[in-house]
Amino acid sequence: MRKAFSIFLFLYLLSLPSSYGLAAPTEREPKVKSETAILIDAETGQILFEKEAGKRMYPASLTKILTGIIALEEENLSKVVTVSENATNVDGTSVYLVEGEEIKWKRLIEGLLINSGNDAGVVIAEHLAGSEAAFAEEMNEFAEKKIGVRSSHFTNPHGLFDENNYTTAYDMAKIAQYAMENNTFQTIASTRELEWKGEGWDTTLHNHHKLLREYDGATGIKNGFVQQSGFTLATSAERENRELIVVTLNASTSQEAYEDATQLLDFGFEAFTNEKIEKDDTFTDEKGNQYATASDYCVTVPTDGNITKDIIGHSLLVKDGEGNLLLEAKVTPMEEEIKSEAASTNEGKEKQRIHWVEKVLYALLDGAIETTKKQTDLILRT
Repeated sequence: MRKAFSIFLFLYLLSLPSSYGLAAPTEREPKVKSETAILIDAETGQILFEKEAGKRMYPASLTKILTGIIALEEENLSKVVTVSENATNVDGTSVYLVEGEEIKWKRLIEGLLINSGNDAGVVIAEHLAGSEAAFAEEMNEFAEKKIGVRSSHFTNPHGLFDENNYTTAYDMAKIAQYAMENNTFQTIASTRELEWKGEGWDTTLHNHHKLLREYDGATGIKNGFVQQSGFTLATSAERENRELIVVTLNASTSQEAYEDATQLLDFGFEAFTNEKIEKDDTFTDEKGNQYATASDYCVTVPTDGNITKDIIGHSLLVKDGEGNLLLEAKVTPMEEEIKSEAASTNEGKEKQRIHWVEKVLYALLDGAIETTKKQTDLILRT
């Protein structure tokens, strides 16, 4: 693998308690041409490959991934909004919205993600926040608080160049991972063609991400380009119930970006697999003591099976062949579990005993009361 993660990436890894970086088999490591890149497993979040993934870069239209997921979470899909004059004047790719045109919210998001419509992005921003600048503040707050990215800053909803609109490959992978967990986002991002009947444009939209048509298992998500950013690409693909996410930034050509993404996805599916560790699975430490896992876990491991599983303290540590920590899982000593079960059983028995005693006392009390009543009646009769 690369010599070392950047400081940014290292700090990110420290913030992830249960998933860590994974060393790649050196002989199979991809040769990536894009300036920065990252490959992660979408389920575990583990990094399978990185190239300067913490370096500040310009995202171009990958910005729209964040705009799209915010739009999905903060407004009803059937909401009808009106296009402003300002939105129709934005530069770059568009879906040719017309001032005063009324359009459904879902349609705006489709135009944003499938055809990379900058005008759709402006309409979304103005509706949710009143202006692009105000929406950018929402984007930054959303990215940090809901997704957990801390090395990105956004100034607009579409990704047109601004030196203060920046991200990292790592951050963008996290944003893509978060967005693709939303079923509606995934459906839109994976749409290859869509009939578009707007007031200013009647056409068939073709998704700009060509790997949706060329890569087996591709599921999304977005491409981008401005002169200052080079060609940017975020791609997801799923095979055999495993989903991978690749981000490449600043490729020299579109073809170079797609080639990088393709070889990274191939590498991820071939060199790694996911292993499930279920709750109450047992493991033994060096002294023969047994421990059980406290929860279900999933960890991405090399397909060559070269991993170790060791009990240290009250943790199960899963490492690859180079000693890189892949997973730290909480475990409980089996003796404690037995004691806990015994205590629970004893507590149950004690409750049953108390309940039985109470029933006897109540029965005796009822009998005594009945006897007293009979004696009283007898005295009164005499």
